[in-house]
Amino acid sequence: MEGFGWFTYEVTKRLAESHPEHTFIFLFDRPFDPKFVFADNVIPVVLNPPARHPILFYIWFEFSVFNALKKYKADVFFSPDGYLSLRSKVPQIGVIHDLNFEQHPQDVPWVPRTYLKHFFPKFAQKARKIITVSEYSKQDIVERYQINPAKITVAWNGVSPLFQPISEIQKELIRNEFSQGNPYFIFVGALHPRKNIQRLLQAFEKFSNQNGKENLVIVGENLWKKDNSYLEGISENTIAKIHFTGHLPLGKLTHVMAAANCLTYVPYFEGFGIPLVEAMQAGVPIIAGNLTSLPEVCGDAALYVNPLDISEIANAMKEMSENDALRSSLIQKGLKRSENFNWDYTAGIVWDEINSALD
Repeated sequence: MEGFGWFTYEVTKRLAESHPEHTFIFLFDRPFDPKFVFADNVIPVVLNPPARHPILFYIWFEFSVFNALKKYKADVFFSPDGYLSLRSKVPQIGVIHDLNFEQHPQDVPWVPRTYLKHFFPKFAQKARKIITVSEYSKQDIVERYQINPAKITVAWNGVSPLFQPISEIQKELIRNEFSQGNPYFIFVGALHPRKNIQRLLQAFEKFSNQNGKENLVIVGENLWKKDNSYLEGISENTIAKIHFTGHLPLGKLTHVMAAANCLTYVPYFEGFGIPLVEAMQAGVPIIAGNLTSLPEVCGDAALYVNPLDISEIANAMKEMSENDALRSSLIQKGLKRSENFNWDYTAGIVWDEINSALD
């Protein structure tokens, strides 16, 4: 799961478990895994049709969800990915994580982009309350959709407690499995254009050509592309040092993150960036882009670069590879900074907004 998925999982789990006095109707668009039915007060409901196309989105929210809210006499509808039912009169809370499709529409295919740009301004107006994951995203929503700031509440993402520093012996085992025994930089996230993978790989090649010793591990799956065109123009020598793992289960991801020498996370647009907090809590120093929400999340616990400047990214890799004092300083700052991110706190903010939407 990426950011939306973790937010949904961690928050709804806590809402259901912490409030047994209430009944929660979980709406699914296909058969569900029982692990998502977190408690006895959760009633899972499958609504047709499976909503994996903008036309089906419309049908699902304006007919299936609309009818379900009436059938179950819902007091409030909470949507953790921001899609709402425009026909329903039930108070609604939408979580709008970011407006990438507005800022960089070229990064999203035409059909979903058209849907998002048409409907999300309507969802923002319709919502009784909006929750977002950073002050950056809040300001973006306010300015772009002309929303009263008082209607929007910021709830930072949390982080799994499973992300922790590991021993040198464990690091060696992970390196043998994922990077041919070599120390490595790591990127974690969906391989989406805004994640800036192309420039990251070009910067890594520049770093490698300067006798950089680290490999590069890329964890995540393609979101829109279905090929490895990110590697176009990269030399065979450098490609041999780049390892695409695809999706990793959480138990494995925590160790692959903790064994890294550095997280290289340089998107040119990001609403939050959960891997930043995962790295900080795992004791891994960070090279981060200096745009959008990333400085808000990392504070002083990252080495910042212009994500559009390949040379600057490569120089930061060289600095992080050679400067042990810098790495040590960023690790300590990151461990301290990570204490500000907690899913219990996030879920508490969401619960307060649910209650306030009923006032």
